Amino acid sequence: MLTFTRVLPPDDAAAVAATLSLTAGDRAKSRHRFTADDGTPLYLNLARGTVLRGGDLLGGDGEGDRGGESAVLIRVVAKPEPVVVVTAASGFDLLRAAYHLGNRHVSLQLAADSLRLEPDPVLEAMLVQLGGLTLTPATLPFEPEAGAYRTGGHGHIHGHIHGHTHDHN
Repeated sequence: MLTFTRVLPPDDAAAVAATLSLTAGDRAKSRHRFTADDGTPLYLNLARGTVLRGGDLLGGDGEGDRGGESAVLIRVVAKPEPVVVVTAASGFDLLRAAYHLGNRHVSLQLAADSLRLEPDPVLEAMLVQLGGLTLTPATLPFEPEAGAYRTGGHGHIHGHIHGHTHDHN
């Protein structure tokens, strides 16, 4: 079984051995056994808290550069899954929907003209009550925002945003 321990940035030109299609939930599993799209069993042993994005490349500890003959790379694919696409006639209505969903800590994929979220009858009823929104069920890749304290979906920021200093020792 191939083991992958590193996440490399997307590179459309990289030669990959296989692809690994994962839902948003599966892309948040840093230590897990999966089966690549071609049937190859593989194991992810990534840093805790790693969140994969569609297009990311997975490599093992031995790969120094991508051009090495021994380098085995797997491309992560954001697997289509059930989502609700929220659109609005006005930007304000969409902004208001994002605010109310964010207040509930809902995972959201943001676009200039739409929001995507996992299906949830309670949240969908709330959005209908807000008015001015169109909710459309679909099966699409889901790439929710990583969060304000995530960097590129692959880790977290160690700094502080509050206005004082202190020692961690």
